[in-house]
Amino acid sequence: MTISLRHYRGGNSMVSVTKRIEQIKQPRGGYIPIKSFSSKELTSSNELKPSENIPPNLIGITVDYLTRLMLNPVEGAQEAFNISLIGANRANKLMIAKSLVDQIHDLNDQSITAAINLVKYDSVLRSGFIPEDTMLVPNEDTLFNVKEMVTRSLNFFDEYGPITLDSFTFLGGYTDKISSGDGDFLTADTLWDFKVLKANIKPQHTLQLLVYYLMGTNSIHDEFHSLKKLGIFNPRLNTVYSLEIETIPKEVIMAVSKDVIGY
Repeated sequence: MTISLRHYRGGNSMVSVTKRIEQIKQPRGGYIPIKSFSSKELTSSNELKPSENIPPNLIGITVDYLTRLMLNPVEGAQEAFNISLIGANRANKLMIAKSLVDQIHDLNDQSITAAINLVKYDSVLRSGFIPEDTMLVPNEDTLFNVKEMVTRSLNFFDEYGPITLDSFTFLGGYTDKISSGDGDFLTADTLWDFKVLKANIKPQHTLQLLVYYLMGTNSIHDEFHSLKKLGIFNPRLNTVYSLEIETIPKEVIMAVSKDVIGY
């Protein structure tokens, strides 16, 4: 098995976008207030079940990576779960990870269970934390909810896609203040971030999205220069949030570029 570093730049000593944003004291209401975003709840035939037994952060990553797999089944689970495999390799758990990735094919219970246990190793790269080997066993509500949220995500892309770029880094856009981080999806005119949240988005989420956009425009990816919107999709609430880039005040762009990113 060959593990690609194409989708990840950084290590434990580097400062990610999310870590940098945690250090920032934003103006009252945030650099981009939540009310600046329009929101739309998409239709769904199923309500989520109430009693999940897996940590929310693992659920979020699992939904993200399984969505990528279902969007690009030819590339397979090794590509969709690449960051997890790199983390497992660094933690000397590659044999366990290999056995898990070989079980991930679609949205059946075995695939979802293996995916939940595989994404534990993302933390090795993102925070340096090495998870325990204990196998997590999702209950019926968790299995149902993961499947439903991936289905919602696929329906979202049917309406807002197609995807023009995914799992991208910001090569050329990193600075001394932010030296790692990776984005989710681009469509023709929008930068999308996936947030699997039980509540509404917060100012740190909107700032993260703006930082991704500004770093993208300074990166090797020319696609960022044709974008017109910033967007967040939350499959747990099945809600789309979007903002026209041209409505962001120039002074906000300048402040975030200089004070947050370090341009």
